[in-house]
Amino acid sequence: MKRTILGLLMMAIVCSVIAQSEDSAIAKPKVIKYPSNYTKQLDVVYTNGVNFQEKLDLYIPNKTTKLAPAIINIHGGGWVSGSKDQQGGFNEFFKNGFLVCNIEYRMTKEAKAPAAVEDARCALAYLIRNAKDLHIDVKRIVVMGGSAGGHLALMTGLLENDHRFDGNCSDVKNMKVAAIIDKWGITDVWAWAYCCKSHSAQNWLGDKKADEAFAKTVSPMTYLKKTSPPIFICHGNADSTVPIEESYALHDKLKEIGIKTELMVVPHAGHSLAGAKDQIKVMTDRILVFLKELGIY
Repeated sequence: MKRTILGLLMMAIVCSVIAQSEDSAIAKPKVIKYPSNYTKQLDVVYTNGVNFQEKLDLYIPNKTTKLAPAIINIHGGGWVSGSKDQQGGFNEFFKNGFLVCNIEYRMTKEAKAPAAVEDARCALAYLIRNAKDLHIDVKRIVVMGGSAGGHLALMTGLLENDHRFDGNCSDVKNMKVAAIIDKWGITDVWAWAYCCKSHSAQNWLGDKKADEAFAKTVSPMTYLKKTSPPIFICHGNADSTVPIEESYALHDKLKEIGIKTELMVVPHAGHSLAGAKDQIKVMTDRILVFLKELGIY
């Protein structure tokens, strides 16, 4: 109860100074350096429809006698900005034999909610559908993202075999993941839109921005249950974009229902661990320990 009351007070203070997007600045594409025993496939179309075509990049380890684990990376940016070409930090996953799948998805200006969720789900479906050719183990797929990407990673994994957003990839029926990595992600879209007065969330909801029931359908907190996959969470406690209370609520509920979870709170860190970039490697190391404990690699 004390945490709940204190959390609401902290959220109100934090939300009064909220920024609207984590990645609004235009950044140069990052060059991904990958090991010599990997190959790459760039700009692979994984889903398309009327007036849209979404792509992903694959970094594929050479085939061995064992199937490889895979990780899907989803960029952030308030569903309005960001790009797969601005992502990086995959070296430790390469070292441990992961296939890395780095995806684009429809932004708010292209399509409102739930389009981004639909696309992220289809990226998972693409890996499952092509698992044999990619030589990956469908039982060891992890989904990861930061901020809005953290929200989409959570939605992708927590929906499991609830196919309400899978209209564009309905051929794949078993859509379970081995784990979710949520970095400073949005867990309750309605709360972020209105308690925090987030224009990013309200714009993404579009003509349904006043529809709380719909907002709950695109909120990860709605889908927590005993079959949910393990979730690693990281958040800075000075985040003025996505309040850390979003992560506290997720972590507490996971513990309550008995799902393996770990919450890494970074003191004095802002959004995307601003002001504490030295903790990014620490976070990556802890993520890998978490995944190793699950037997994913």
